[in-house]
Amino acid sequence: MSLCVTLIVRNESANIQPCLSSVSFASEIVVLEHGSADNSVEIAHNLGAKVLVTPDWPGFGPQKNRAIALATKDWILSIDADERVTPELQREIELAMVDEEFVAFEIPRVTQFCGQWIHHCGWTPDRVTRLFKRGKAHFSQDLVHEKLLLNDSKAKLGRLKSPLLHYSYPTPEHYWQKLQRYSQDWAKQRHSEGQKTTMTRAALSGLTAFFRSYVFRLGFLDGAMGFAVCAMQAQAAFGKYFELYCLNHEHKK
Repeated sequence: MSLCVTLIVRNESANIQPCLSSVSFASEIVVLEHGSADNSVEIAHNLGAKVLVTPDWPGFGPQKNRAIALATKDWILSIDADERVTPELQREIELAMVDEEFVAFEIPRVTQFCGQWIHHCGWTPDRVTRLFKRGKAHFSQDLVHEKLLLNDSKAKLGRLKSPLLHYSYPTPEHYWQKLQRYSQDWAKQRHSEGQKTTMTRAALSGLTAFFRSYVFRLGFLDGAMGFAVCAMQAQAAFGKYFELYCLNHEHKK
């Protein structure tokens, strides 16, 4: 069985080399780029990836579907530039591809925040479906927080054990940048679907998110960084509803 790794990237020069090196065992690597102002494309080319550039940005789900449509191998592993495949996970992937029982596999993911691995706060366990047979699955059309959907609801989904390493937030600045982008995309999609909200809902969402992640999901066990993660998750929850509130208010005007 042969494997194609697909990525969508934008300004990922700091991540693209270690990411692609971790999946060098793949038969094919497809990188779909949009709007980079750095040398992400050049680095990917030099590492042997098949790189294509898109002139527009349709959202995370549609862009990932574009990337997997370019794959030509039996299996597809869709990852992000800030993720790394360990040797242990590589061995599991290679074994999974010859298992005829399943058409897709969930992979556990562990995320690092400002240099510390976070094991609670609702971040762990974080299982993401990323490995699948070509033609057997597709991504949802969501602009953000897209999900992989199996084409056949009766198809069987397996589960791997070795984690995918997620270096998503090396600094607080990276978190705030992603928060702003995700909040805006989420609010635009919900506004286009006619969803309404209030400032009270936004405030309650922030408070609820903090107590859920810090108390009920044991974020306090991750120490000071756990508190920071939970506080920022509260800001994220408030921010997306606040963005939606502003769009609703502007529409009324």
